[in-house]
Amino acid sequence: MPDHILAIDNGTQSVRALIFDLRGNLVAKSQVHLEPYFARQPGWAEQNPEYYWSSLCQACQALWSRSPVPKEALAGVALTTQRATVINVDKEGKPLRPAIVWLDQRRTEGQRPLGGLWGLAFKLARMSDTIDYIQAEAEANWIRIHQPDVWAKTYKYLYLSGYLTYRLTGHFVDSVGCQVGYMPLDYKRLRWAAGWDWKWQAVPMPRTILADLVPPTGLLGEITREAAEATGIPAGLPLIAAAADKACEVIGAGALASHIGCISYGTTATITTTQRRYIEPIPLIPPYPAAVPGAYSLEVQIYRGFWMVSWFKNEFGQRELRLAEEQGVAPEKLLDELVADVPPGCDGLVLQPYWSPGIKVPGPEAKGAVIGFTDIHTRAHLYRAILEGLAYGLREGKERLERRTGMPITQLRVAGGGSQSDVAMQLTADIFGLPALRPHVYETSGLGAAIDAAVGLKLHPDFGAAVREMTRVGQSFDPDRRTHDLYDTLYRQIYLRLYDRLKPLYKEIRNALQQPGEL
Repeated sequence: MPDHILAIDNGTQSVRALIFDLRGNLVAKSQVHLEPYFARQPGWAEQNPEYYWSSLCQACQALWSRSPVPKEALAGVALTTQRATVINVDKEGKPLRPAIVWLDQRRTEGQRPLGGLWGLAFKLARMSDTIDYIQAEAEANWIRIHQPDVWAKTYKYLYLSGYLTYRLTGHFVDSVGCQVGYMPLDYKRLRWAAGWDWKWQAVPMPRTILADLVPPTGLLGEITREAAEATGIPAGLPLIAAAADKACEVIGAGALASHIGCISYGTTATITTTQRRYIEPIPLIPPYPAAVPGAYSLEVQIYRGFWMVSWFKNEFGQRELRLAEEQGVAPEKLLDELVADVPPGCDGLVLQPYWSPGIKVPGPEAKGAVIGFTDIHTRAHLYRAILEGLAYGLREGKERLERRTGMPITQLRVAGGGSQSDVAMQLTADIFGLPALRPHVYETSGLGAAIDAAVGLKLHPDFGAAVREMTRVGQSFDPDRRTHDLYDTLYRQIYLRLYDRLKPLYKEIRNALQQPGEL
């Protein structure tokens, strides 16, 4: 009986083809690194859709030569991708323009405000600025206004997950769990919004332009003969609906129960819990679809989270990058050694990681801040301050989720690229005052997709059984109580006060440079 799952994970930095067994062991892996985007103008981030597909094919083809598992042992395929990257295609499924990657910063200001009862309701609720923000951020609005010829030819407007699903199955269909971004989705009912919903006014488009939706664990289709020839995946193998990479990461890290928080130290840093009830983590900002059917991922995010580590490496870590290449080790290993002698609290250096603005928390005026510099501080202090600032920000997110749900988060799972840093893991435990648990396998988003497939194919009876069998703790980092007390003081007395104190100055910076919303 086939008892292995092929999981395809198309992230921001690479695409991986992964084979898991039903115990959650990673049996084989192939990885193709990606150029995340190209920029035709400052602030833009685009990529050729065919590049994603050819990289997926390359990863799959390379997998077969190194896998000890015969193709006949595969029971099915699951796909997870980066969130909110959008692609316009014609009736033949051919892209009409480059994909707009989720990192893109273009905005479409000055659109017509919502009218009628919706406009009045949002005005009374003091939410007009939030709706304006959504309209400006929506990629579909930019394409419709600035490239009307492309919009007129668009047969389907898809996320990357929907595009790759089409390439694999020939169907314009996508998982509900992948719908994260500026689309007219009813997040509460986990389906496209009703015709009267305000979202169709904010981001105008015909319903027919969107993919059909299937809940996680449902059947998206079967691998076509054409896709089989390109990828080496057996034709006819079922493609089971999974979810976006962050949602898959949550269950792949074992964070199925509501009291378990999943921290993701990825390009976007997040803290997430799985909930069966619809609860908005920030009022009027919806939770995202979970990798579990009918459930929600309550998430607080730091938009350019561990991207800040990449920024540091490029700007201040050239020595470590060079030595890492010479020694054949990851640069993060040498950076961990760099901060080994920096004490917790960074000798008073405190960083708030609001490098990119948000809709409400932080607001559109937000900037990053580093305070407390003295002549004793070095680049090692700055690096540790970045790690601590991210953990402070996610602790604030944890407390926000606890207030919204009324349920304490008593356990932490930590995934993403930053989870491979022992320094980051230990300071996370110390700042939160909870054990920080690293999953047994690094590829947690791929594992989460495999869990969806295992449940969908009835290889495990339900998610509880699948998570118990396929996830486990790899390493635990316990908090040091004295260090936690120090961090607790810095967090409560300094970090939590920073944004409100600096917010008026952020607005002044924006006004002085006369670029509202662009900074």
